[in-house]
Amino acid sequence: MNKKIPVTSVKSGHLIEPAPGIHQYTNQVVNLFFIDIEGDSNRWVLIDAGMPKSADEIMEQTEKLYGKGARPEAIYLTHGHFDHIGSLEKLLSVWDVPVYAHKEEFPYLTGELDYPKPDPKAGSGMVVKLSPKLFPNEGIDISGKIHPYSDDHQLPHLPGWQWIHTPGHTPGHVSFYHHDSRILIAGDALITVKQESLSHVLTQQKELDSPPDYLTQNQDLAFRSIKVILSMKPHLLLSGHGKPMNVEELNKSVGDLD
Repeated sequence: MNKKIPVTSVKSGHLIEPAPGIHQYTNQVVNLFFIDIEGDSNRWVLIDAGMPKSADEIMEQTEKLYGKGARPEAIYLTHGHFDHIGSLEKLLSVWDVPVYAHKEEFPYLTGELDYPKPDPKAGSGMVVKLSPKLFPNEGIDISGKIHPYSDDHQLPHLPGWQWIHTPGHTPGHVSFYHHDSRILIAGDALITVKQESLSHVLTQQKELDSPPDYLTQNQDLAFRSIKVILSMKPHLLLSGHGKPMNVEELNKSVGDLD
């Protein structure tokens, strides 16, 4: 992953707590999440692993939240695109923790496959046109660390949460849902900023949007996954890109989806 990613949003470096026990950290243009394990604020999991060359930054935020030398119980991946696993290998060289992903994402995480290259003809805008030059598509190999999510959709360290298969953006994309609070972490299956627009990415203008076409492998499946997410009627939507969206904002924005 040797491409330079020059785009950085105004929210880069911001750490917020959109709900008790959930911290969202914006790393350049992508969000990752620190989720406390219920009943023990000293134990937690990390959802996604940010941009390339950001491991030190992520560990610094970790120590601010949980203390010196803190490490998660596990890392859960929504999917394996470069902006969600960019610092994963470096983090794993420091943290000896398991990583979980959907089994259909394994080929991109075990050195078997690269993702398709971004499609500069899929939409309009400067980001779309430059996407093949800006965005890496190479897979990684963490074969010794990777584990599949369980067939019962439960998460080993987060009681009350479940994983939901939300394919389309990638074959093994997953989202996470907390039943009691109806919080849904959607990854890139449903985002709250228009990724095709450079100005919207930079300013983090809030709007509900489908995953960017130029990096989405199956549009039909992506649309079905959005319907699944909306059918859960989340009270709070947290996404891989953009700001948190509450239920009132979400209801007002649904009609604006492409």
